[in-house]
Amino acid sequence: MILVTGATGGFGKAVIEFLLRNGFRKDHLSALVRNTEKADDLKNKGIRVLAGDYDDYDSLTNAFKGIDKLLFIPGRDLHARLVQNEHVVKAAIAARVSHIVYASFERKNETTDSPLWMIAKAHLLTERLLKESSLAYTILKNNLYMDFIPDFIGKNVIETGTIYLPAGDGKISTALRSDMAGAAAEVLATKEHENKIYDITNIEAYSYSDIAGYLSQITGKTIRYISPAPEEFAKELHTAGVPPRVAEITLGFAMAQAQGDLDLVSDDLSKLLKRKPVSLKEYLKHFYKAQ
Repeated sequence: MILVTGATGGFGKAVIEFLLRNGFRKDHLSALVRNTEKADDLKNKGIRVLAGDYDDYDSLTNAFKGIDKLLFIPGRDLHARLVQNEHVVKAAIAARVSHIVYASFERKNETTDSPLWMIAKAHLLTERLLKESSLAYTILKNNLYMDFIPDFIGKNVIETGTIYLPAGDGKISTALRSDMAGAAAEVLATKEHENKIYDITNIEAYSYSDIAGYLSQITGKTIRYISPAPEEFAKELHTAGVPPRVAEITLGFAMAQAQGDLDLVSDDLSKLLKRKPVSLKEYLKHFYKAQ
């Protein structure tokens, strides 16, 4: 029995869709959600829906009973993740789950100096817990979802003609969330992935100068890229009324890219998908032509 956590989120839903599309048996698939009333779409597909809250250890041990393979997608609350992730791993051990597939995070810098330490620290702890446990594990080190790139460059970038981010000349090997979900589904549905770590990135990396060039080609308009000082960018976000946590994450990703922390190219995703991942140029062409 496979259990997908975070099943009402974008990544979890996409994994379930891939499994069903590829003929995985519904009676061998379950979904973990906090609120079962919000999972009618999963129930209508014949998926067994289980209630479980990362903050409630007992709810997790109950939900994990009889589960062989668990896809663990961390929650969105960065402050709570350390405790929540520990709950999930310990509950999986107590329930005798055989194998955890963990949706982690790609990074080069694993120190407190990382601009993305607020994200990386919980993932590092969880990976260590898994490696030290009796569980078989697979760690999927996901790079930034390509789907988020329009949020970074601005959905009205064609009108403004400017990308404004302190990412310097740094590159990021971003990939579509659906491609990453396809890779996770492949790991869940097949064998020989125990105790392996996969770099879930694209086969090429992109700078914001590249992105400005792609958009210029796609739209026929000149799009320029400006990389301000991080302090200036932070001030602009504050003036614009961007919530502090959103501003911190946006600045963190830009600075991490400037430092090369997310520039890690791998063919792991291609091998799991058995095809090339969607390129950033392809995605931008689809996204901005659809606007």
